[in-house]
Amino acid sequence: MSIVTVQLGQCGNQIGFEVFDALFSDSHCSQALCSKRENETYQASCKERFFREEEDGVPIARAVLVDMEPKVINQTLCKAAHSGQWKYGQHACFYQKQGSGNNWAYGYSVHGPRHEESIMNLIQKEVEKCDSLSGFFIIMSMAGGTGSGLGAFLTQNLHEQYPHSLKMNQIIWPYETGEVIVQNYNSVLTLSHLYRSSDALLVHENDAAHKICAKLMNIKQISFSNLNQVLAHQLGSVFQPTYAAEGSFHYRRNPLGDLMESLVPHPEFKMLGIRNIPQMSENSLVYSTFTWAGLLKHLRQMLISNAKMEEGIDWQVRPPLAGIPPLGKMCPNKELQFNTSIANLLVLRGKGVQSADVEGFKDPALYTSWLDPVHAFHVWKTQRAFNKYEMSAALVSNSQFLVKPLDRIVGKAWNMFASKAYIHQYTKYGIEEEDFLDSFTLLEQVVTSYRNL
Repeated sequence: MSIVTVQLGQCGNQIGFEVFDALFSDSHCSQALCSKRENETYQASCKERFFREEEDGVPIARAVLVDMEPKVINQTLCKAAHSGQWKYGQHACFYQKQGSGNNWAYGYSVHGPRHEESIMNLIQKEVEKCDSLSGFFIIMSMAGGTGSGLGAFLTQNLHEQYPHSLKMNQIIWPYETGEVIVQNYNSVLTLSHLYRSSDALLVHENDAAHKICAKLMNIKQISFSNLNQVLAHQLGSVFQPTYAAEGSFHYRRNPLGDLMESLVPHPEFKMLGIRNIPQMSENSLVYSTFTWAGLLKHLRQMLISNAKMEEGIDWQVRPPLAGIPPLGKMCPNKELQFNTSIANLLVLRGKGVQSADVEGFKDPALYTSWLDPVHAFHVWKTQRAFNKYEMSAALVSNSQFLVKPLDRIVGKAWNMFASKAYIHQYTKYGIEEEDFLDSFTLLEQVVTSYRNL
């Protein structure tokens, strides 16, 4: 089954390119550590999901590119074409001459209705080229105007026009220090609207990606391209093919559906995050050896202590014992430390994958009491290596990991709203104070629900 990707705004288009590039590079990687036949099956499965063939034999990304300015889309098309390995469809782009000026309301209320028909037609044409549609993967930022405002508008439209297809939004969480003065408003409006129309929100934090670049990849001058490659690696390690079942050598057909079924058991809880191990520079990789026991021990502790990478993990945080308050669950200043999960999906790739012991992730203490760990934990495997790592593990979690960042953004936005700062920039495009209040109410409920797990 195929996934149609919708790349929105500068951020969505730049990340989208890196994602397709990572998927293609991995599926044609020479160090696959598996038989030729198995590698061909893997390539075919990846291609069915993310690419389609044209007459000249160059795979075409199943994607629609949307921005309100031409520059980034033109750069993205050129980069893909110059790779000589894959490209975007000739008529799969929509752009205008004027951006959204970092104003969510302008993207949502002006660009959205004005260009709805043209953009939805492009998406429909891409859908018609799929033999079987698994769903939509929508890549967008939540801090700016086009990706966030137009992204929320289009996700709503997809929800209405394709009610039986899944929608997953990949959202880029802004730097805490701030990129845009009104980013907290934009973020609150984006998240609250997506919560109503998307099936799952896969969140990547810029601050976490930045730390991975600095500490694990040893990059001195970190660019957006570096950040986007880290995110693309994480996404590829989840979305590339895996076996359908234990002992099976058939690849699963419906990755988006299987992912949602494993991770979103209740519509109130749809925030997902990815952790990935190992991630390191090529120079360091040469001198590194890995075992499944070591990788999974680190990944489990990253989960329960809410660490975004393997460096700097807090090993003091422990799961609660039955009947005893968890160590680290509440410390004196009432900070959340132990990260309770609703559901986890572990994706293992590489040498000796069948011998990996995943029992540590089945511990009931890791999960909320209302879901049996049998339903809360799933594992996907393939002995085909990912990228340049002979063994690697990715963990997609529906957990409390976003409670603090979400609470912070809502709090900052509320403080601005209470003093009426910049509200006029939104009301002049039809977003009323009532809309803000509805958004605050919804997100405060999300924070409370996750906090009470």
